[in-house]
Amino acid sequence: MQSVKYGRTYHYPFSPGTTSDDRINFDYWSDLQQIKTVVHTEKLDGENNCLSKWGVFARSHAAPTTSPWTATLREFWQLVKNDLGDLEIFLENLYAVHSIRYQQLEHHFYVFAVREAGRWLSWEEVTFYAALLDLPTVPVIGIESTPVNRLLFEEKLLNITGTAGAFDPIDTATEQPCTLEGIVSRNAVAFHRDDFAHNVFKWVRKGHVKTNEHWTRNWKRAPLKNEGGNYVDFNNR
Repeated sequence: MQSVKYGRTYHYPFSPGTTSDDRINFDYWSDLQQIKTVVHTEKLDGENNCLSKWGVFARSHAAPTTSPWTATLREFWQLVKNDLGDLEIFLENLYAVHSIRYQQLEHHFYVFAVREAGRWLSWEEVTFYAALLDLPTVPVIGIESTPVNRLLFEEKLLNITGTAGAFDPIDTATEQPCTLEGIVSRNAVAFHRDDFAHNVFKWVRKGHVKTNEHWTRNWKRAPLKNEGGNYVDFNNR
């Protein structure tokens, strides 16, 4: 097997956006008590893509993706593939609009995790490698030490969920401003792949996916804040 797909992220018990096949970490508070530093990032509404020396992968890692909305990412991969080594760069691909259209996007690809030889690298290493590749990371909402009060912790996260996030989102179903899709919390330090469920948690808003048709049928390219700048299609530079 060339690569292992990104693991399923368990929901916080107070996450309203669960579906029948989602998993919930009811013991998340015990896990958090073992984590010295927690990083909260914005969950963006895109496609989970992975760059490795083997190619560009979508959610399944059975074979490299050939989708039209990964065309520019695959061009980028051609430039960096020989420098990746054993690194697997996981990013949110926002090239195609899903259920949210972001009005202030500066880039189409936002790194959220890096794996190397069965080990999820620390957030510091994630930002380091993203910078080396000249890619941004997903927006950081906050960083905190081990939370001590569960009710206050949950209240704080729920207050954040009522905000718009970093990129001025519009709900494609209503064409109205909306709140962020969700929050992903992770251990700031590195951890083994087998311990993923105890180190990464998420909150997702209720009824997030509102598109009547699957977004791939009539997909549209997401506009960028500064079209013609440094982060647009290669052939438009």
